Amino acid sequence: MAAASGFVTSIGFLDSKLGMDTSGLLRFNNLGSFAQFSSSSSSCSSATFPYQARTFRKGLKVKKKTRPLSLNPKCQVVDEIGSRASSLSALELLKTSAADRYTKESSSIMVIGINFRTTPVQIREKLSIPEAQWPQSISELCGLHHIDEAAILSTCNRMEIYVVALSQHRGVKEVIDWMSKKSGVPTSELCQHRFLLYNKDVTWHLFEVSSGLDSLVLGEGQILAQVKHVVNSGQGVPGFGRKMSGMFKHAITAGKRVRTETSISTGSVSVSSAAVELAQIKLPQSSYTTASVLVVGAGKMGKLVIKHLVAKGCTKMVVVNRTEDRVSAIKEEFKDVEIVYRSLSEMFTCAAEADVIFTCTASDAPLFLKKHVQTLPPVRPDIGHRLFIDISVPRNVESPVSDLETARVYNVDDLKEVVAATKEDRLQKATEAQGIIWEEVVKFEAWKDSLETVPTIKKLRAYAERIRASELDKCMSKMGNDVSKSQKKAIYDLSMGIVNKLLHGPMEHLRCGGTGNRSLGETLENMHALNRIFELDTEISVLEEKIRSKMEKNQK
Repeated sequence: MAAASGFVTSIGFLDSKLGMDTSGLLRFNNLGSFAQFSSSSSSCSSATFPYQARTFRKGLKVKKKTRPLSLNPKCQVVDEIGSRASSLSALELLKTSAADRYTKESSSIMVIGINFRTTPVQIREKLSIPEAQWPQSISELCGLHHIDEAAILSTCNRMEIYVVALSQHRGVKEVIDWMSKKSGVPTSELCQHRFLLYNKDVTWHLFEVSSGLDSLVLGEGQILAQVKHVVNSGQGVPGFGRKMSGMFKHAITAGKRVRTETSISTGSVSVSSAAVELAQIKLPQSSYTTASVLVVGAGKMGKLVIKHLVAKGCTKMVVVNRTEDRVSAIKEEFKDVEIVYRSLSEMFTCAAEADVIFTCTASDAPLFLKKHVQTLPPVRPDIGHRLFIDISVPRNVESPVSDLETARVYNVDDLKEVVAATKEDRLQKATEAQGIIWEEVVKFEAWKDSLETVPTIKKLRAYAERIRASELDKCMSKMGNDVSKSQKKAIYDLSMGIVNKLLHGPMEHLRCGGTGNRSLGETLENMHALNRIFELDTEISVLEEKIRSKMEKNQK
């Protein structure tokens, strides 16, 4: 645990050095434990255990501190109103509910997810969402009453839903219900495994994910490409809004910086290379170079498996794929290796001749069933058992196959023993990446906070426009019908010019990076002052308008 404690940053340091609110902080480290500094309003039973928090900013003295940790394994979303219902009469509850609903809460960025630490592959595969379905899923999520923006990151090791929620508590409940309905996993079971983060903790988590610090193989590079796919697939999707798009683009920047400015990815292994190493471990040493190899799937994962097989000395293999194009491209890249293409219809014929079978397709249903595998002829006596290395989620090899005496099945959750040997060294390298991540977190949070002034700008302009239009109508009615079109236009332009010039100063004070070079703190102070002066009630009214519009749309 000592090495992992470097991933939990001192709360006092964050508050004082970064000016960031760290309440409700939830952190995963790469040994599988996690810490939550609880400020949650949910009523969940808690278990406590100690942890060590450590700061490791460059140039600062390391400081250790032990505090109790709160762990909430259950999921019970309880409204603040509901928790007081027993002590209020129905009339009092009715009077206070409308005010409490939007004054107690504001919009939040949240992530609700599962990963290889919290959830076994048997459940992860049910919750997995293919990349082709991400846009449709975003639209469905944003159709919920309290979800304004959404993004989905679904890989073999995680399925995470990022949202901008108009109401924190209601948003959590809606997303969990949606996940349960889509996957068929009961909410009670889902909530035993899911993790939940809010606001700045979401930013930190995503930046760690993009940097490879939250991966099964610490420092692996494939996850950065998968984060890029989130941005690419979200282009043009209405629910992939400004905050989601901005956060994921900042995460890509953080991931690139960590890989170029630290040595964490030097010699790092991916899930594919770990799968090849696992096969090498499980095969008898004398049989490794002579074992017959079959790779099912020639996509990104399949190509990586082939690449690492070649690096380990494999000179001949059979590749089964739906089409020959990808296999031909791989053969061009590895001209010194004998790669034989076979179609999917020949898969079982090829499997009968293979000692080691790697499966890495995007199939929703298992390709190898127990009834099929038990009919395959036995492998050579020196091999012992036919090995299935299944790195697909959903799995390509059904679980009952492992009951057969003639087969041994390994999935992505079995790769941990392979990467454990190099983890300690990578944990040391990961401390260098933390400073970079915090720099990028601060930049994103400043950018996100600056967006808070946008509703005020819109409200203030709308407020001024209502006054201008009203006074213009009064003026035109007094002037009668003898006013020419050119005169009307001149009067209209005069009213617009006056409003624009009066608003110019306040608008400049609401924009970060304006001519006055104001800080974010000054800009937000100006925003709150204008809200009070003109009684704009921006945040509350924006939330009310958005939620009311969603409810009316869904009722049609």
